[in-house]
Amino acid sequence: MRIVIFPIVVGAVLLFTHAAVSPAPASQATNAGKVTPLILEKNEGERRVVRGWPGHPEPGESFNLKVDPKNGGSSHLVFLTAEIAAGGEIPTHRHPGSDEILFLQMGTARVHLGDAVRDVHAGATIFIPANTWIAVSNIGSDSISMECVFSAPGFEEFMREGSVREGEKNVPMTEAEDAASQKRHLHDVVYKQP
Repeated sequence: MRIVIFPIVVGAVLLFTHAAVSPAPASQATNAGKVTPLILEKNEGERRVVRGWPGHPEPGESFNLKVDPKNGGSSHLVFLTAEIAAGGEIPTHRHPGSDEILFLQMGTARVHLGDAVRDVHAGATIFIPANTWIAVSNIGSDSISMECVFSAPGFEEFMREGSVREGEKNVPMTEAEDAASQKRHLHDVVYKQP
């Protein structure tokens, strides 16, 4: 009996060992190569500064793209950090194709979310369902530091178009560039017209 069982056990071990070390199909290997686990310190990531735009020629806030399709290869979400100087704001806008979460790390902000208005402080979390109007104003004397998570990629490409990498020459966008960028990204962000 042992002699009959031994070849069966050896065959099973060889079969499972071969299956475990066989290369993955090409399509899985290709996808796996694009996704990269990341461990990032506070100032690590794709550091950018918003370009000036019509009516606001000075450079805007700085932000740091940490995880998206180009940083880590995420096809499901976007994570960035941003700072808004005292008196600065994120104008009223909505994201048609993505939910968003803002986490206020430092500072004091006035948040307009849908029909609600509320002053919030460090530690506040704001959940913004897709298509909900949102605006954030820094009403404190210090910069606001926040983290932003989007449930789907898209908005980060709009942000790239309207910014430069930290240290690059920051040339304000023309009216035509700004209008073209907003038109290209209507599925990612819509700004409320005054």
